[in-house]
Amino acid sequence: MLAAVSGPTFNWLCSGKEVFPAMLSAIEAAVESVCLETYTFSVGPLGERFRDALIRAQQRGVRVRVLIDAVGSIALPDTFWTSLRSAGGQVRLFNPLSLHRFGIRDHRKLLVCDDRVAFVGGFNISSEYDGDGVTCGWCDLGLKLEGPLTGQLAATFDDMFARADFQHKRFFQLRQFSAKKTVVTPNEQLLLSGPGRGRSPIKSALQRDLASARKVQIIVAYFLPTWRIRRLMVRAVRRGAQVQLILPGKSDVALSQLAAQSLYRRALKGGIELHEYQPQILHAKLIIIDDVVYVGSANLDQRSLNINYELMIRFESAQMAAQAREVFANNLKHCRQITLESWRKSRSLWRRLKQHWAYFLLVRIDPYVANRQWRALPD
Repeated sequence: MLAAVSGPTFNWLCSGKEVFPAMLSAIEAAVESVCLETYTFSVGPLGERFRDALIRAQQRGVRVRVLIDAVGSIALPDTFWTSLRSAGGQVRLFNPLSLHRFGIRDHRKLLVCDDRVAFVGGFNISSEYDGDGVTCGWCDLGLKLEGPLTGQLAATFDDMFARADFQHKRFFQLRQFSAKKTVVTPNEQLLLSGPGRGRSPIKSALQRDLASARKVQIIVAYFLPTWRIRRLMVRAVRRGAQVQLILPGKSDVALSQLAAQSLYRRALKGGIELHEYQPQILHAKLIIIDDVVYVGSANLDQRSLNINYELMIRFESAQMAAQAREVFANNLKHCRQITLESWRKSRSLWRRLKQHWAYFLLVRIDPYVANRQWRALPD
């Protein structure tokens, strides 16, 4: 674990073996409330440890609420939660399975205890994340934080939990709840995004920061940014900036990896440095632009930027950016750099066709279907 930034306020958690014990300790220490939100919650030793900790919290009088996505946690039987519900805890599925709204998902990952301590990042509650990210377990990244922002994070959980059944679109358009908004505290910005009309705060903030960037370092599991963001990266290189990307050498979503690779040639020709993480599946999300750091659940792809409910925190701090660059450098040690010449030689005609089809499916078809499903929801 890296040292905290600004006293005890922030702690980087750079692997499952760091983040999960810290999350479980926070649940065990809670005295008033526990709010847990995740895309995937899986049956297994880790999931059982979390469930049992939640039951103990509820039994000592803590208000426990769990929100999981119905698709992300589709393999989890409802009976898994029987003992927690019997103890008085609440568990809800976000957007229960339905063909006419299947594509609209809650991809956020959040734990808030007592409105005092919070965890954000890319970690789902699943045993494949439980390791060091190098010799075992997926490579991911989380952040523990304390301070004014934790209350705001708890409030966003309240909103999502109250509307988990997803029956009426108008509930998500009320003034007091907006899926797309920015919450500003003295040192951070909480960026919330989701489907529907309006600009994505995540996308807007990234575009503003990239427009004047001098140094850009990005780690993402799924890379399918908008044309404008790709153009801003190339323009940054032309201004003399360094732009480095760490992308998965191994991915849990082969279609997404193929689609991302369809962009490699243009990125490399534009002067962007590409590196693929080798030891394990890469699932981390970290964006560093000069002295600005983004941490949370969003990838740099069409789903995260335009469709999913996502949560990112934007920090503007030279000290925090320096630590984030240390995280980036540690991951870079385990990467293979992709050059334009080696990439050209490695691509067969069949692989190029698969990459182009994957790009078409994820950039054209998936957003089209999700947007139609959103518009078709009852008011």
